Formats: sequence, structure tokens, C-alpha cells
Amino acid sequence: MNGKRAKLSDVARAAGVSAATVSRALRKPEVVSSAVRERIQQVIEEFGYVANPAARALASARTDVIGILVPSLTNNVFADVLRGIYTVAETRRYEVQLANTRYSTLEEENLLRVFLSQKPAGLIVTGIDQSPASRALLKNADCPIVQIMETGDEPIEMIVGFSHRQGAYQATQHLICQGYSRVAFLGARMDQRTQRRLDGYSDALRTAGLFDERLIVTTPRASTVTLGCELLAKLLDKDLGADAVFCNNDDLALGVLFECQRRRIDVPHEFGICGFNDLEMMAVANPPITSIRTYRQEMGERAVRMLIDRIEGNPVVQAQVDLGFELIARESTRKRSQAS
Repeated sequence: MNGKRAKLSDVARAAGVSAATVSRALRKPEVVSSAVRERIQQVIEEFGYVANPAARALASARTDVIGILVPSLTNNVFADVLRGIYTVAETRRYEVQLANTRYSTLEEENLLRVFLSQKPAGLIVTGIDQSPASRALLKNADCPIVQIMETGDEPIEMIVGFSHRQGAYQATQHLICQGYSRVAFLGARMDQRTQRRLDGYSDALRTAGLFDERLIVTTPRASTVTLGCELLAKLLDKDLGADAVFCNNDDLALGVLFECQRRRIDVPHEFGICGFNDLEMMAVANPPITSIRTYRQEMGERAVRMLIDRIEGNPVVQAQVDLGFELIARESTRKRSQAS
């Protein structure tokens, strides 16, 4: 190409087809014969041609980009969701673009404006607690929207997730049924999903007549295993007779186990531990830790399938999907009479 950037018309001329055929091969390869696709692909590779999404947007009023807004790119929970999204998206013509809101409603608003200005094919956003400005942007968006990680009565369009409050209620109820009567709550970050878990914990203890607000220990800091150690130390320093903890995630639960081992507190004979999300480390801890299993990869897969169906004009059978959760009971909460 003599150092010049290749254009779609150059690819078409070299492949001996029309520019429209090249465009279709890139956007909807299934409608172009395999022989023509291979010829076009050879020219693209030879010329180093890169499609211009902005130009395509001008022609079609929409790109083939699916925008994903999550609050963290390092949290294992969201990594699993993204794995599910990519598992489906990579088999289709759509490109995935990620944005990290860092748990900031203002950052979410800014990122939504950026995404929507680029005319995405669709958006996947985390949660149901958008600011009024973000909610207005999403309701007026000229593309399909899927909210993930939650269930709710008033989704913007489509939603797939589970009830954090009910999951926490079941986890706390399990600890009570196992014979623990002074169940504490350890929480970090304290975003809205964590707040709902705290509500579920409180509901279960109030129902059992065991609620004691002093057993709640929280911090706005980000969750880490080390923080779990620190929060348990803070709880035990209160000397309130706590005999179990429900942690708002598995990082904290693992830290609690380490701190118990450091202090020679026998788990589960003297102290019960329950986490949330059921990450891989819960099953291989010693003793294995009880947790609430959530279906994160499936959530990502379902969300992107729903989105693509709506983008392509196919019927979406179920616009509100509750994937539920499962209590995975392990040795860390075995009833003391059974653990002896």
C-alpha cells in the first residue's frame, strides 16, 4: 500500500468484490460465502486493514460495540461475570469494551455519556442503584440495556441477577440453625449490594430474637483477606461473646479463618464462619468454609445473550431473570455437637 492506510475500497478492489460485500463480510460474515470471506480475509491480512467503527456508525447509526460497566476489574466476582460475557461475545461479531466505575456514581454517569456518544449496539451495567442522571441516560438510550448482579421490580429494560438480601438471610439462618447464637456481621466497602446483605443478616437475627447491633463491624475500605483478619480482631476486642460471623464476601471470610487460627480459636467448635460468593478458595481452605454460591459466569452469559437477541430483533423470552443462589454448607459451620 506504499505506506498509506488501507481503505475498505482498497480491500474490495484487491479481492475483486464490491465494497458492500466487504462490509457484509465484516459485519455479517454468515451471509457471505466461505470462499469470498477467505479471499477478503487474505487481503485484509495482507494490507493490515483495520475497520473504522466511527465511519461504520455514521453509515448505520450504531457500532457493533457492547459496552460493559463494572465497579471493579480486579475483583474475582466481576472477573467471573466478564468471563461469561466474553465466552458468548467472542463467538459473535460484537466487540466488548470495558469501563471501570470504581464504585462511583459520578464516574458511572461520565462513562455512560462517553459510551452513548459512541453509539454502542448495547450496554450491560452493574446493579440497580444508578443515580437519577444515569437512570435517565439509560432510559433514553438508543440501544438495549441489561442490568446485572441484582433483581429488582423496576429494571430499566432487562435484568439478570439474584437477591443479595435473601442470600444473606439464608446464610445467617443457617448459622442460627447450626447452634450459633451470637452471630456477627463483618462488611467492607459497604456499597448498596453489601447494604442489602446486611439487611438480610439483620432480618434473620431479628426473626430469631437474636439481633444485637453491637455485633456489626463494617468499614468503607475495600475487601482483602488482611482486612478480614483486622475486622475479626476488632470484633473480638469488643468482648461481646460472638460465636460466629457472616462475612459479606469470601475474602473477609478467609481472613477471619486465618485470624482464628492465629488466636487458636477452634473452627467450627468454638466459632463458625460463613462467606458470600463461594469463590474457589472456600472449598480448599482448612477447614473448608461455608458460603453462598452465586452463578456469576452464567450471569454474564445470560446477560450478553439477552442483549444480542434484543439488538438483532429476536424475541427475549424472559426480560427479568433471577438466577438465585445456593448455600454451600462446609465444615466451618458444622454444628458443634456434630463437629466433636
